[in-house]
Amino acid sequence: MNIRDLLYLVLLAAMWGASFLFMRVSVPEFGAVPMMALRVLIAGLCLLPIVFLKNRQKVLFKNIGTISIVGVINSAIPFSLIAYSTLYVTAGFASVLNAATPMFASIIAFVWIGKRLSTLAIIGLIVGALGVVLLVWNKLDFSQSQSVLAIAAGLGATLFYGIAANYSKQKLVGVDSLSTAAGSLIAAGIFLLPFSIIWWPESMPSQGGWINLIVLSLACTAFAQLLYFKLIETSGATNATTVTFLIPVFGLLWGYWFLAEKLELDTLIATAVILIGTGLTTGLIRKRQN
Repeated sequence: MNIRDLLYLVLLAAMWGASFLFMRVSVPEFGAVPMMALRVLIAGLCLLPIVFLKNRQKVLFKNIGTISIVGVINSAIPFSLIAYSTLYVTAGFASVLNAATPMFASIIAFVWIGKRLSTLAIIGLIVGALGVVLLVWNKLDFSQSQSVLAIAAGLGATLFYGIAANYSKQKLVGVDSLSTAAGSLIAAGIFLLPFSIIWWPESMPSQGGWINLIVLSLACTAFAQLLYFKLIETSGATNATTVTFLIPVFGLLWGYWFLAEKLELDTLIATAVILIGTGLTTGLIRKRQN
């Protein structure tokens, strides 16, 4: 990976890490579902003109059914679950939960399509699971069901991400990534639209809330998607997925700097354990060693 791609990777991680910050601040004003519906609609509509400029609309329309399913399971549901979790857990904590995504993807690949797991990958799954246990152990208070549901929602989102990743590999082979991103985001917005109308907040969100939403949609979703695809094109999918290691770092830092969230030692230890497990599961740590 050259210096330019490395800078792109850090920028991408910073933006995706910041998305937890924006949700933590503004979801209480909008509600989880309405804010995520607007997020994906705005981002998708921003990407759609690029699809037409690159003359990829035929691919989009030909695969609209499959792309729409991806939109629901990769954006609509997990985004809403993460947004809900940020109502009750810190932005940094939510970003660390999100780091479990590659591990769930590996488990689902094994169960669904029979993809064999190496011994190192199995060890990584065990290490990652221990990291998740360490992360949530002191946060689980069964006397407060909301905190338990928030953690379950955050982990549930990673499960849906894992399902979506494997479904996409099976059903969207050879389909243009940009068209998939634009179509799936718009489909996710359409899916969430009726629910967002039902759960629209009684009082209009503040100007600051709307600004956060727009930044989240344009920078952390639309532009971040383009940057991610650029990384895949220039550096390869494996290198691009290393962004998973950096997102929790930025999520924790942004929460600490802008929201005065505490960087607790047990959270930092759990983060390190989860990232090590993720690296072993995906083979990225072994790749660095060879």
